Amino acid sequence: MKLTMAVASWGLLVVAPMTVAAYVSPRAPFGVVGGKRSASASASASTSALKMATFGPMNCRPIGIGSATPKTLITNVDLESVVETSDEWIRSRTGIAQRRVLQHLDPTQALEAGEEVESLKSLGTQAAKNALEMSGLDPLDIDLVICATSSPDDMFGDATSIAAGLGATNAFAYDLTAACSGFLFGTVTAGQFLHCGSIKNAIVVGADALSRWVDWEDRNSCILFGDGAGAMVLTNTPDTTENSITNGECLPGILGYAAHSNGKGYNDLKCAYEGTGQIVATPGEGTTVSKGSYQRMSMNGREVYKFATREVPTVLKEALDAAGLTVDDVDWLLLHQANIRIMETVANRLGMPMEKVITNLSDYGNTSAASIPLALDEAVRKGQVKKGDIIACAGFGAGLSWGSAIIRWD
Repeated sequence: MKLTMAVASWGLLVVAPMTVAAYVSPRAPFGVVGGKRSASASASASTSALKMATFGPMNCRPIGIGSATPKTLITNVDLESVVETSDEWIRSRTGIAQRRVLQHLDPTQALEAGEEVESLKSLGTQAAKNALEMSGLDPLDIDLVICATSSPDDMFGDATSIAAGLGATNAFAYDLTAACSGFLFGTVTAGQFLHCGSIKNAIVVGADALSRWVDWEDRNSCILFGDGAGAMVLTNTPDTTENSITNGECLPGILGYAAHSNGKGYNDLKCAYEGTGQIVATPGEGTTVSKGSYQRMSMNGREVYKFATREVPTVLKEALDAAGLTVDDVDWLLLHQANIRIMETVANRLGMPMEKVITNLSDYGNTSAASIPLALDEAVRKGQVKKGDIIACAGFGAGLSWGSAIIRWD
């Protein structure tokens, strides 16, 4: 008997067969009672999406968090010189005051000037180092590095370079592409490896530099995005049976998750391939192949807003059901930092006050896959999130893709 696990990679849904034994939870999965899906599961499930996965507690927990952002700051006032906009207009519609971006520097000139060349790899590596330091682990203890990004320095992926920069020479590493849902999907994917016991420790990095792909002449999109990286260290929790949980010996950190995708919404948020013709001088008239490039990022803001405010409350409730929890059990709501109005609407539909919403959107803008770990890192380091707190996380974005994970902070 086989169970399939779906992993979003390079924008595709790749289904890999795994044995059932590798994914058997110490508790029954969400909604399954006596081999049948419960009425509550059916009632809360999304009705407009392709169901990817829903599952209960996994044998792993977070033990470190870190982040890194570029040095260059662009404020809303700065953008008044770029497009027809104003600080008040941007703040009132998005909640964003500033963002940080990677600058383009010629490596030779930067070296001569004694300047550091920042890159997505360098941000991802620094974020992972900060998370690793908090965890107390040695780089050689890391078995897996996942880099969730849609804007790597190298089209073939940055995860291996980040692992090398950490000194995590015992780890295997790969990139995962799911846009703004990437960090959450990467965390769930690493959690599956940890849950089945095939690895002991993992680092999940979310890093993006969408300033590279923004249309800086479009005032509706260029105001939204910033660059950054965040990372989380997860470790295997060897025994999360009911007996050990009752005795407080070891508690799971990923309590439940739910994830979805629906390619019918692809055109609402995309950065599409756009090649130019290039003739290869084969015999005869030659062969015209495509010389690679991409369009600027495009977004239907109205449709993305409707999608997020419709699906995110539902997927959060699915993940809470999987964890055996309710909204009343949640200490903090942590959403992808896209727009303050989306956060306010989702919180309102869940019946949660904004005082329980973690946000640093004002300072960084939408950093795509980096936004959740970047916000969580700041919240943990300033003492806002404390040991044992329950955090309901949700990511959503291009694909369209969206998901939720319920995390107990260790």
